[in-house]
Amino acid sequence: MAEASLPKSSAPETSAPEPKATAEAAGPQPSEGEGSAPEEPQASKAAEARVAAAKSDPRAASASVSPAPPTSSPVSDHRAVPTHDAASKPESEPKSETDPASESASASASAAAWARKPSWAARAESESESERTSEFVALKPDLPHPAPPRRVAPTPAPPAVGDGPGQGSPEADVTREFGAPPRTDDRTMALTRPPASSPAPPSAAPAPTPATAAGGDDAGGPPPPLDLLAQLTNTPPKPETVARTVGRRIKIWGTLVALLAVVLVVVQALRPLPTPTLKLTAESTHTAAGGALSLPWPSEGQAVVDINGLGRMGTYGEMKPLPIGSVAKVMTTYLVLRDHPLKAGDKGPLIPVDQKAQDDYTNGVKEKESVVEVKAGQQVSELEALQAVMLPSANNVARLLARWDASTEEAFIKKMNDTAKELGMTNTTYTDASGLMESTVSTAEDQVKLAKRAMADPVFRAIAKSPSYTSTTTSGGGTIDTARTQNNFNKLVPLNGVVGIKTGSTTKAGGNLLFAAETTVGDSKQLVIGAVFGQHRAPIIDTATAASKSLILAADKALRSETVVKKGDVVGHVDDGLGGTVPVVATKDLSVPVWSGASVGISLTDGGRTLPHTAKAGTQIGTLTVGTGIGEVKVPVALKGDLAEPSFGAKLTRIG
Repeated sequence: MAEASLPKSSAPETSAPEPKATAEAAGPQPSEGEGSAPEEPQASKAAEARVAAAKSDPRAASASVSPAPPTSSPVSDHRAVPTHDAASKPESEPKSETDPASESASASASAAAWARKPSWAARAESESESERTSEFVALKPDLPHPAPPRRVAPTPAPPAVGDGPGQGSPEADVTREFGAPPRTDDRTMALTRPPASSPAPPSAAPAPTPATAAGGDDAGGPPPPLDLLAQLTNTPPKPETVARTVGRRIKIWGTLVALLAVVLVVVQALRPLPTPTLKLTAESTHTAAGGALSLPWPSEGQAVVDINGLGRMGTYGEMKPLPIGSVAKVMTTYLVLRDHPLKAGDKGPLIPVDQKAQDDYTNGVKEKESVVEVKAGQQVSELEALQAVMLPSANNVARLLARWDASTEEAFIKKMNDTAKELGMTNTTYTDASGLMESTVSTAEDQVKLAKRAMADPVFRAIAKSPSYTSTTTSGGGTIDTARTQNNFNKLVPLNGVVGIKTGSTTKAGGNLLFAAETTVGDSKQLVIGAVFGQHRAPIIDTATAASKSLILAADKALRSETVVKKGDVVGHVDDGLGGTVPVVATKDLSVPVWSGASVGISLTDGGRTLPHTAKAGTQIGTLTVGTGIGEVKVPVALKGDLAEPSFGAKLTRIG
């Protein structure tokens, strides 16, 4: 009886030992109807082997004391199932008075019964309702988790060989536990909670676990290719240092600078070349020898003498506004030709004569005005109307042209004053188109400015220098206003080279004459333009004419030709725009008209042509000019050396 029970302290809070272990501890007991003597050595050897394993491995001792109940299922759960035997029964139960052999047989039968139960049934009996748990499977966790280590069934001891019922069958003697089937998805984890009081696993050295698909630390094998690639590409950067930072910046900025340098070179090399320019290097003015010129000025009023394009010879009197009479018709004629230009030999459109023009003629005869006979319904050409205004100084035709050009006389008068401002005639005011009104005032200086502009029109010049014209509107009577031939009131035309321009006289204004005369100086023809205003000595118009003639003759005598530049002299250079220059020289002597103490301007121009980037020496490249307008004098200039494109270095260093 004493041999049939084991000490309870060997497995605290655990299930009873296996039936086989009980039988071995009790010693050889014969079962009913079978002898156990032949099997005793083998059972003793098995017990000794377990004791030796317990000494070498404490876990094996624990497993030998409280092994999981044997199961007959080929794949058992990893949790141990508690064993129900005689040791787990309450002590209060009375023990039967049986022999040890009966107790051993009963224990063997109980163990065999436990072995025949499936693992889920054993767990159901060993766990209470509150201890039973369910398994949770994570489908796709956010982060991969290492797979739990697999449990490997311990290596069972060699079963005892015997036919007796006391020895038990091999399936009943050993509790086997198999690992879970391998997972196909390394992201799926089975989370189980072990039972509150599960026995320790059997003591056996776990077999090597094959590498899982995740390649984690639990497998111990090499990681899969994707994990290995992640480890290689996610290598942490090297620690930042000043040298590494400076080196990286040098590489970045050096690359950018090199790229910008290449772009700059290409852009500079392909940019269009600047247009070459011609620049004067000689003196821009030339002053003639001698003192100030003395001219025969009138004794009253004001006077001016200019050489058109070269400068002013001199002035006389105070330039203050005064009535100018019919000299105002110069502005009327200038505006009509500007708004309705004519070509040489062209008479222009026909202008209908209105009743107002006929009435102005009738009233003008009574008032002794300068008029020309016209009748309402007649038509007069633009050219003839302008001749009537400039030569016999017809007041009625001047007003007719004003209405024809601007619809009303008032609108035309506004145009006259606006144009005067544009020409710089600051002391001039127009109040009528004919100049009959004393409120129309100007100065000799202002009217010379207008005369220079008007004489630039060939048609105006042709009209101004005409001694007379044939009227188509007059009746052919014996009076001045009805005569077929209308004469120019400027008695100087065409004497002494006089080519115009206009007389004007009233009681208030006195005698006035705006004149122009042509004279030849050296190889050039010059235009002398002047004015004599405010002559009140009778006869006033003759006094003004005589004073003007004296000034014209004196100016012609004072003019002389003087060489300011000789052939071959360097007068300037061609600048290619990138620092390169080629000198230019005069191709012949430049002689200009001057007078004593005169100062004339010199300019170098390209004549409006675009200069080439390349040219041979001797190529004509521009013009050296003295004066402006009608009186200008000019000679060609040419390259002294070859003109070539800028060098590649000059293109690269180009700024702007």
